Amino acid sequence: MSKEILTNAFYMATPSQSWTGLWSHPESDAMSYNKLDFWLDLARTAERGLIDGIFLADGLGIHDVYQGSPDAIMRSGGMFPVNDPMMVIPAMAAATSNLCFGVTANSSYEPPYLLARRFSTLDHLTEGRVSWNVVTGFQPSAARAMGVEPVPHDQRYDVAEEYMDLMYRLWEQSWEDGAAVRDRDRRVFTDPARVHRVKTEGRYACEAFHPCEPSPQRTPFIYSAGGSARGMRFAGTHAEAAFMSVSDKGHARRLVDGYRAAAVEAGRSAESVKVFNAITVVAAPTEAEAREIEAQCREYSDGEGNLAMLSGFIGQDLSRYGWDDPIEHVESDAMQSVLDAMTRANGGRTVRIRDIASFSGLAGSEAYVVGSPAQVCDELESWVDETGIDGFNLLRTVEPGGLRAFTELVVPELQRRGRYKTEYRPGSFREKMFPHGGPHLPADHIASRYRRSPAAVGGAVAP
Repeated sequence: MSKEILTNAFYMATPSQSWTGLWSHPESDAMSYNKLDFWLDLARTAERGLIDGIFLADGLGIHDVYQGSPDAIMRSGGMFPVNDPMMVIPAMAAATSNLCFGVTANSSYEPPYLLARRFSTLDHLTEGRVSWNVVTGFQPSAARAMGVEPVPHDQRYDVAEEYMDLMYRLWEQSWEDGAAVRDRDRRVFTDPARVHRVKTEGRYACEAFHPCEPSPQRTPFIYSAGGSARGMRFAGTHAEAAFMSVSDKGHARRLVDGYRAAAVEAGRSAESVKVFNAITVVAAPTEAEAREIEAQCREYSDGEGNLAMLSGFIGQDLSRYGWDDPIEHVESDAMQSVLDAMTRANGGRTVRIRDIASFSGLAGSEAYVVGSPAQVCDELESWVDETGIDGFNLLRTVEPGGLRAFTELVVPELQRRGRYKTEYRPGSFREKMFPHGGPHLPADHIASRYRRSPAAVGGAVAP
């Protein structure tokens, strides 16, 4: 049986994201990114198209590597200005019934006690439709903003392991099931004997009760976007879905196999991690019309902003290259997987600076497809069948037209081919992704070690 294709709309609370400058297109609504109606319209469009979720990226710093300055990013609106994406989730949840929400939060800078409360609150308000994209933070500008020194790449994941330990203790261990008794007759809301103090020492010292009663999922569905060797090990232990951004199917297959192997090494099923790849889709009723839209995107996309964006991602200043120079691999503490995909694992294709600046399919970046519904679906199916991925994060182009074209043209064709759902599954984010499981993390996940035994007085033990 052919695998059903999953989809997320990939957004950020900012004027431009993966392709800078497209906010200036006359048919774009991106200048309204700071208006609530923008997010409500997005949520309703996504749910009409049976999109699985809205994946909300975020960043605490600014891309200031290009020419040693943030000027190009500021001019092009590339992930700056940027608002807090968590704030819009309750409103979108209220406007929808089944759409899920993934949101990025940084384990290097967010206090875990406060973030655990925020996610529990979101999980309650969305009735179990929220997920956490765990990132460790790669921008030196974010470290400076937080008043700390940048942490080397692999060490950030070591810190994140300690962070997750406390998060699981708060979500899974502090409250027993049924501790919120809500007994009107006895006037008892919470049974104190069934709520337990969490106490940790070291980097994340904490002595507290988790302030929220257990939410529908307890621990939110967990994403991870690390594609380096260390990032894969982290994902294999913690993630239920991984997000990557590659254009070469052979490289994608290797990454998918890496995530599956990392899960097995962590004592989990190979299929316990869903894998999503980023993709730019330009769809129209005919290929000629799609190519015209592509040409318009190329006209409005900001070349210098695109270079500045990638400079920040990979940690090297692309302004030092000539227009026709190939990009080189340089070790850094930024996004190693992005640079690897453009140099060491791009199927032998050369990526030149002019390629990065242009709105086009880029060797080493995300997947890219332009065409009629049939052509787009052919490519989506090819990606899933040849690489083993489970779905796609759909990158913003000129919106809302881009997402509407996908939902109105591509989705019906995928449904006709039996590759896309015709209705939402019931339940939480986790149950929609893994329909044979329940709302809570499965028994083979590391978080299950923190749970209290229902039969135990005083509870079971955490690692």
